[in-house]
Amino acid sequence: MARWEVADACPECLRRSWLLGMLGPYLERIATGEPGSRSPELLRLSNRDLVEVAAPRVGGELLRRIGALTETELSEGLASAGCWASCRHGDLYPAQLREAADAPWALIGRGEPALLAELEPNGTVTVVGSRRATSYGREVARELGRELAAAGIVVVSGLAFGVDSCAHRGAVEAGRTVAVLGCGADIAYPAAHRSLWRRIAENGLVLSELPPGASPWRWSFPARNRIMAALAGMTVVVEAARRSGSLITADLAADLGRDLGAVPGPVTSGASAGPNALLAGGACVVRDAQDVLDAMLGVGARRLDRGGPALDESLAPVLAAVEAGERTPDGVAAALGLDGPAAAAALARLELLGYVACSELGAYTRTSQPTPADAT
Repeated sequence: MARWEVADACPECLRRSWLLGMLGPYLERIATGEPGSRSPELLRLSNRDLVEVAAPRVGGELLRRIGALTETELSEGLASAGCWASCRHGDLYPAQLREAADAPWALIGRGEPALLAELEPNGTVTVVGSRRATSYGREVARELGRELAAAGIVVVSGLAFGVDSCAHRGAVEAGRTVAVLGCGADIAYPAAHRSLWRRIAENGLVLSELPPGASPWRWSFPARNRIMAALAGMTVVVEAARRSGSLITADLAADLGRDLGAVPGPVTSGASAGPNALLAGGACVVRDAQDVLDAMLGVGARRLDRGGPALDESLAPVLAAVEAGERTPDGVAAALGLDGPAAAAALARLELLGYVACSELGAYTRTSQPTPADAT
């Protein structure tokens, strides 16, 4: 109950969240990608108009049911799920989100409520991308999350497979992150990310506009994207196909007048088609977190301390061999005249230091972490 007591949501706005939970299967049938029937557009409607559009036959009954929910029942429902809530009338509710035309009436969360009020456009970045990210996309997303969080920026994403979860993982290593879900905030979705969901709730925030226990729907993911876009001063797309939900977030951010960035990738890669198209349209080039900080705050306004751990003399040539294209211990050994075990041990040490990453097939690649010499 302590978290509920410090949150600030009025019963009217909380009833809206419970109504959305009841309307889940009805909205699933009518929310499409067509103009006028996209979920962010539908959620701009009043309660009465929304039920008339989504569930006209049972709309009156649904409105009576949510109208009968008492403040005690609402607060107990939140507390039993370990959640709290803030609404558009409360002091904790982020001002930049309140200003959006399709802002959720209430946010239901897990984590420290005070962090919600601290979210400001210049201190918040949304990082999104493909669920089927390449090793390049996963590495870039994780490093972006880590460096931005280390610089004091709150990283927002959607906890999905691929880029989203990598950005979260990098951010929780160095600072705070916010996960916006398309289901109830008390549900770890996808279930494989339960431990990550728990870590985010302990050190950052998990947010949703749906009530506790609400299942995810296809319409609820574009709906949550509008929250992610509105919370941040800049949205960065790491990898995305030409037709991707991540590009919906980018479009929503652009509509709100937020900064838009994209990570360039090979022109032959379908995974980079979306970001490359955004760059062609004028999005900021994002090679690393410094590019994000320069775009948001002004060039040089905040500098990253980017030097990695010190390298001893025996590791430097091994790292250089990987940078030159060697991918295996045998390849490194042949290039440097080392025996196989020594090369494998050196690569393992470099991986622990964060300078290389090893794929499931045993191939090593250079990460974006600079050496101390490169950072000076």
